[in-house]
Amino acid sequence: MSITLYNTATRAKAPFVPIDPANVRMYLCGPTVYDRAHLGNARPVLVFDVLNRLLRHVYGTDAVTYVRNFTDVDDKINATALARREAGARGSLEDLAAERTDETIAWYHADMDALGALRPDHEPRATQYIAQMIAMIEGLIADDFAYAREGHVLFRVRAYEAYGALSGRSVDDMIAGARVEVAPYKEDPMDFVLWKPSSDDLPGWDSPWGRGRPGWHIECSAMAYELLGDQFDIHGGGNDLQFPHHENEIAQSKCAGHRFANVWLHNEMLQVEGKKMSKSLGNFFTVRDLLDQGVPGEVIRFVMLSTHYRKPMDWTEKKRAEAEATLRKWRAMTDGIDLDLTQEQAAEALSDDLNVSEVIMRMHRLASENNAGALKATGHMIGLLDTHMGAWVEASHADLSEWTAALSAARDAAMQSKDFAPVDAMKARLTAAGVEVRMSKAGVELLPGPGFDPVRLEELT
Repeated sequence: MSITLYNTATRAKAPFVPIDPANVRMYLCGPTVYDRAHLGNARPVLVFDVLNRLLRHVYGTDAVTYVRNFTDVDDKINATALARREAGARGSLEDLAAERTDETIAWYHADMDALGALRPDHEPRATQYIAQMIAMIEGLIADDFAYAREGHVLFRVRAYEAYGALSGRSVDDMIAGARVEVAPYKEDPMDFVLWKPSSDDLPGWDSPWGRGRPGWHIECSAMAYELLGDQFDIHGGGNDLQFPHHENEIAQSKCAGHRFANVWLHNEMLQVEGKKMSKSLGNFFTVRDLLDQGVPGEVIRFVMLSTHYRKPMDWTEKKRAEAEATLRKWRAMTDGIDLDLTQEQAAEALSDDLNVSEVIMRMHRLASENNAGALKATGHMIGLLDTHMGAWVEASHADLSEWTAALSAARDAAMQSKDFAPVDAMKARLTAAGVEVRMSKAGVELLPGPGFDPVRLEELT
């Protein structure tokens, strides 16, 4: 089977040709671990989880090496450590920062596991690869691609002629349109930090340029080289990382003599109810917020995958409700059904630049044909309908037939009397118990919602 992917570097779809079909290698930029993962952070995880599953299906389970890093040294992490100390926590800032990153990584694993994302083969922490970063920086200085000033080491952007090729912008255009840090130790405003000094109380490591810590960009270059080699197949992330992070990764890696990534994949950003997610708009929430509200991880996964990865994804309450209703029906249909191992149609759809939308359309068609075995197998290709993901359906199972009949009768009576107050009152009571009420010309449908409380429902009888 031939896989076709859209390569950001060439701005075109092309057949994916692995360097070595027996050792397909992929790197995804992971989170900076200072706080809970917000919903937008989950999108690249799910996109590349599907790609990981597809690659293993095509080339073999043991033929793929998937790396996703943790950035566990960063100014935001230091800020959380300082806040903890000011709040009375004991220990050095270095110890408090380590505690925070350990805690946040545990949260991240729990949240992504809840979404059904498979763990990567390697999850390197930046602090474990400081020696490799220092060695790479020393090489860049020796070849005149970087310079040391006042405890900092900077990369000479203009020394790399192809800088800007990934994002399609010239250096001068970037300077005109970007916020760049102007500092006395910089030769050029666009030069970026490879190493920076640390005060005595901040996390830091000894280096030829004094005690300090790495810049963000050098981390991924060093870890990718160490774990995937001089050249690997796929590098991915959100399109917000295209510049400057990925552009800088390419520049420093190429100048270090590495061939680096062949294919670049970028997913589009996430919106909430048609607007950019932001705290100022009050529509910012984490994956854990949704899980704690009772939204099942499988439902989150379904909604997130329903939009092609190269299009903006809009999270809406309507999509959530529809996804939950669909998954309930599919799980009821496939309960106790043996898995049909024929997954080639789903794999063929995914092989066209991860066309998950087509896979979901096929699942709807298979459901309409009552082909439960194929439906289950197709869902497994994209991480849906797995047994371990279905506990949420079992936990909220309830017989709502009596309530459905009662509400239907009340609506029929209201259609004659034109008095809909009894219908509205019954709907309000059901909603208060976490029941999702759907009424249409076809009839009344009641579904246990995210906050379904069977005890409260019994109290209404």
